[in-house]
Amino acid sequence: MRYLSLIAAFCTFAVQASAQSAQELTALARVDPATSAISDGWFGKTTLRLGLSQGVPFRVFLLKDPPRLVVDFREADWTGVKASDVLTQPGRISDLRFGPFQPGWSRLVADLAEPMIPREIGMPIDKESGRATLEITLESADEETFAEASGAPVDPSWTMALAAPPKPNSTDPRKRFRVVLDPGHGGIDPGAERDGVTEKDLMLSFALSLRDILVRDGIDVVMTRDSDVFVALENRVAFAHQAEGNLFISLHADVLQQGGAKGATVYTLSDEASDTATEHLAARHNRSDIIAGADLTGSDDQVAGILLDLARQETEPRSVAAAKALTAGMKAAGGPMNRHPIRNAGFSVLKSADIPSVLIEIGFLSSERDLSNLRDPIWRAVMVSAIADSIAKWRDTDAALKPLIRQ
Repeated sequence: MRYLSLIAAFCTFAVQASAQSAQELTALARVDPATSAISDGWFGKTTLRLGLSQGVPFRVFLLKDPPRLVVDFREADWTGVKASDVLTQPGRISDLRFGPFQPGWSRLVADLAEPMIPREIGMPIDKESGRATLEITLESADEETFAEASGAPVDPSWTMALAAPPKPNSTDPRKRFRVVLDPGHGGIDPGAERDGVTEKDLMLSFALSLRDILVRDGIDVVMTRDSDVFVALENRVAFAHQAEGNLFISLHADVLQQGGAKGATVYTLSDEASDTATEHLAARHNRSDIIAGADLTGSDDQVAGILLDLARQETEPRSVAAAKALTAGMKAAGGPMNRHPIRNAGFSVLKSADIPSVLIEIGFLSSERDLSNLRDPIWRAVMVSAIADSIAKWRDTDAALKPLIRQ
C-alpha cells in the first residue's frame, strides 16, 4: 500500500502545483475526445491521455480480481464521449468506461489485460487557455507487485459516504410502513442499453413515478438513489436497513438473450437459480460493483457471509407473498407477464435477512414488445399504478398475518 500512498500524494501535488487558478473554477471539466487517446508503446508501456477543458482534483488507484485502473475526478462531464473515442482498439487496456459515480464525482475505469502499474502521473495545464491533459503512463508488472500496489485509498477527504436516510414518518410500528425503492444501476454503470435507451435512466424515471403515487397514498418512501449516481450493491442493502424499511423493491429492465426472455418477472432470493437464464442474469447484476470499479475486498464476508447466514424463517415467505401480490396486480393491469413470472436467484440486493425483498424486471430491453412498452408513457403509468396498488394490498395482508406467523 506504500505505492498507493505515493500515487495519492502525487495526484494532489500535481493539481495544486500546476493548476492553482483552476482550483477556483466551479464548472465541470468537459472531456475532449479529440485530445484523448490510449496507446500501447514499447517495453510494456501504455499511455492514457485525457483532454479536459480545465484542471480538476483527481486520484488514481488500482484494483485487482480483475485488474483495473481507476481514476476519480471532481468533476468531469462525459457528455457525448464514447469509449471508442478514447480506446480505438483494445490492447493492454481491454475496455474502458466512465461516467457519474457519486454526487460531485466522476469515475473512469480501465480494464487491464495484464498487470500494469502507473509509473508517471501528471496533469499539465495550459496557462493561457486553462485546458488540461491528464497523462498516465503504465508499465507491465508481475502479479505480486500489482497486488501490493492495489487497493482503494483510505482518505477521509475523498470518502464518498452513504447518505443517511430520513427517519420513518412514525415511531409506532403499527402505523409506520416504509418502502425502499431501488432503481437499478446508475452513474458509471448504465445497466442494459438498447436503441438509445439505458436501464439506469428508465428505472430511475419509473421509480420516481412510483414514489409519487405511493406518497400520495400515504406510504412512506425512500430511494437508494434519486439521481444518476452509482450506488454499490452492498450500500443498497445497508441503506434499506438504515431506513428501517418494511419492503425493499429493486427495479430493473435487463437484456437477456437466453430463453427468449420477455414480460415482467418478479424475483425472490434463493441460493439456487430457477433456471440457467436466471443464473446468467443474477451473475451480471452482481458484477455491477466490478463494472463501476468498486473494491470488493471483504464484501463476501460482510454481505453474503453474514446476511445469508441469518435466519429467514419469517422473511422468506413474506418476500414470496409480496412477489405473488405484485405479479397478480401487474397481470391484472395487462402485463404482459413472463411465462414464469415468479422466479428466484442469488441477487446481491435481495440478501437482507430481515426485510422482505423482491427484484422486479419490469420488462426486457432485448424484447421488441417490452422495449416498446417501456418507451410508452401510458403503459408505464398503468404499470406504476398496478405496482402501487399491489404494495398496499400486500401491506394490509402482511399486517393481518404477522401475529399468526410469530406464533
